[in-house]
Amino acid sequence: MTTPAQALREKQAPIKEGYRSNPSSAVVTLKSTGTLDDSSAITCKLSDGAAVKEAHRVAGLHQKAGGDDPAISGELCSGDMLLDALVACSGVTLKAVATALGIPIVSGTVTAEGDLDFKGTLGVDRTAPVGITGIRLEFAVQFGEREDGREVSEQEVEKLGKLTERYCVVLQTLVHKPSISVKLAGKGGGKEEPGVTREVTHRSEL
Repeated sequence: MTTPAQALREKQAPIKEGYRSNPSSAVVTLKSTGTLDDSSAITCKLSDGAAVKEAHRVAGLHQKAGGDDPAISGELCSGDMLLDALVACSGVTLKAVATALGIPIVSGTVTAEGDLDFKGTLGVDRTAPVGITGIRLEFAVQFGEREDGREVSEQEVEKLGKLTERYCVVLQTLVHKPSISVKLAGKGGGKEEPGVTREVTHRSEL
């Protein structure tokens, strides 16, 4: 009977070999998009593909790491979720700042792309980075007309951009690395005596 560990190794083995023979094939660009509208609600709607609708926000391996097609498995790569969070937060922030500044928005699109090298996370190349190394965030906005007829100026657009960058929580979290502590605690897994609990713990400060 094949164990889960064996099944995972067998599935990832040809993928890893492919990355060794063709390193560039391990590099992918993840993407997330969201939309803004002219409603008074300060929201940003993420663009849901078929996989997102089925997943109910269940995280799983990316196909490039041995995961199944998300449209079939309903499992999303957490890298996509990270970009989703950036799009959602920056879109909401832009809408809030525009509302506060009296800048009318008819519609808009928020796009985030991130480059990821799977040789790193799969341990194929110890020198390859683990994680998204380059993120590009872009806003395409259609401004509306003011009641007084004033057009949106370049200075206002510049201020809108700067304030959106400054007050977007997810963006600022990525830009300014926070202090992070990691704890992994596990119980059981042995033959404990009645009334005795065995716990193993890993801690680190990143």
